[in-house]
This record gives sequence, C-alpha cells and structure tokens, in this order.
Amino acid sequence: MNIEGIIFDLDGTLVNSIADIAYSMNVVLEASSYPTHSYEAYETFIGSGIRNLVGKALPADAKNEKEIDRVFDEMFRHYKDNCINKTAVYQGVMPLLEQLQKTTLKMAVLSNKADALTKKVVTHTLPAIFNPVIGLTTEALKKPNPEVVLNICKELGLNVNNTLYVGDTSVDIQTAKNAGLISVAVTWGFRSKASLVAEKPDYIIDSPEELLDLLS
Repeated sequence: MNIEGIIFDLDGTLVNSIADIAYSMNVVLEASSYPTHSYEAYETFIGSGIRNLVGKALPADAKNEKEIDRVFDEMFRHYKDNCINKTAVYQGVMPLLEQLQKTTLKMAVLSNKADALTKKVVTHTLPAIFNPVIGLTTEALKKPNPEVVLNICKELGLNVNNTLYVGDTSVDIQTAKNAGLISVAVTWGFRSKASLVAEKPDYIIDSPEELLDLLS
C-alpha cells in the first residue's frame, strides 16, 4: 500500500486508560450514592465521549438531561486531574511509534475524549510525533462523523484513499468508512474481536507490530 499517513484513535488503541476513567467515574457515582461499575463494564461504556459514558453509568432512574449534565461536569473535573495517574501505553506501541518516526508518514490522533484531556494524555504518555492531536470539542463532531478526519487529511495534504485510520471500536471503523479511509481495527483494546469482525474493517491486527507488516 502507498500509505501517506495514519490517524490513530487514543483510548484502547495507543493507551489503556480504563483504570483512570473507572476511578473518576466511580468516585463521582459514589458521591451521589449511585452504584459503581467494574473495569469490564467501563470497557463497554467508552468510545463515544465522556457524556455518553456518564449516561451509561448512571442508574436508569437518573438518566435525565439535568442529572447527566450535573454528573458530567463533576466527572470532567475529577478526571481532568486524574487522567494520567494509571493510564499507560500498550505493550508494543512505543516500538511501533519509534519505527514509524523513521518514516515520512504523517501521523495524527483523533479521539472522542474531550479535546483538553486528549491533548493532556498524549502530551504526558506519548512521544511528540503526532500533529494534530484532536479530541472532542462539540457533540456534533463526534466520531463516527467524518468531518474532523477529513479536515485532518486536508490539513496534512493526505489522500483519504492512502490514509489509515487505526482504532479499537466499531465507532472507529465507521469513522474510517464514512471518511473513505482505510480502516484498521486493533484487538488489544476495549472490544472483542468478534464485534470488530462484524463491522468488516479493511484490516484487523492483533499486535502493534502487525501494523508495520501492513506498511511493508
């Protein structure tokens, strides 16, 4: 493949952030006397932004807009201060990035995590090789809306047909398809391989090293 660039998802693709997300959300839930959730539950909640996660984490009788707004504000404040405590780069990702850094490929990050949090996590956990790094600024632009992906490709001068979008959820696969990019699903993140297969991505990889194989 004549690949010109790669756009990466963040959570579940480059970094494992589940411990920090679960901790902050559970602290906020406990403060309101709501039931908390396990890491496994949060793996199914994430992928569509913090507001969506809050809606899934709240008990059924609290799922109203006013309460979601209130809990979202508390969750955002708590998570902003604790989003890099235990968040760690997945095994194999650093060697992958070191190899990619030696190429002429342009690389970016696009996440449904809030923009300020996305930038903070990338800055503190990953090498400074991604430009741009973009998180969610408005619900209307949330993946799988392809608008931001297309803007990134335009900004970097990338042909969408020669650009990979790498992510770990159905949202990422749909984003790639909606934008006309080549979709690469990773199985080490927060979704089962079977659920990824069902979305029919262009490629599925089981380790970061396999991304290099696609590029060779």
